This record gives sequence, structure tokens and C-alpha cells, in this order.
Amino acid sequence: MAKRVHQPREDAEFDFILGMSRVPVLAYFTGTWPKAIEPCRAMDLVVGGIADEYTGRLTAVRTDMTRCPSATERYGITGAPSYVLLKEGEAVAHGTGPMTIAEVRKFLDGHL
Repeated sequence: MAKRVHQPREDAEFDFILGMSRVPVLAYFTGTWPKAIEPCRAMDLVVGGIADEYTGRLTAVRTDMTRCPSATERYGITGAPSYVLLKEGEAVAHGTGPMTIAEVRKFLDGHL
């Protein structure tokens, strides 16, 4: 996992990171059930690369759906991996499923 990707251990920590960020936040939601593990691990590498590439323009947050159930519910997340781009705490874009780095760039560039 890239050092630039935050990993909150609970909802309060997720909310703290969100509140402290002065740039948009890419929250990507992960799961620990068998069908989600491999796609989520693959996205760790992709989002880590994005976090490095967009340094200073984006905060990346890896959000475990089990550890952050309120955030998961708040943004209507029902599967993993899923993505929410947040500006000032408001969701401006949603995505689901594994993505390539090029697809994540396209997802972000349309909204940053």
C-alpha cells in the first residue's frame, strides 16, 4: 500500500481525514469477503499509483466497509471495490468494480 493512501480504522477517523483534507478525496471502499479480496488488492496498487501521481491535488483513502459502516452507508456503497470522489464532503462521482489506472484517471479528470 502506498504511503500516500490513508487507511482509517473506524468511521471517526474517516470523517477526520475527510474534514482535514483541503483537496478532493478519492474514497475507495474495500471488502474482506472472498469474492472481493483479489479485486480490492489489485485496486490497492492502482490507487497507490494515483495517490502518488495526484500528490497535492487529491487525498486517497482506502476504506474497509466493515470498519467504516457509517461511511459505507452514507455514500450508498453496496459492493467492493467501489469509489466515491468527494469535494468538501459531498459526493460528486461514484464508480464500482476493478479499474485500470487509465480508467481511474478518466474518472477523476472529469471531476477535479
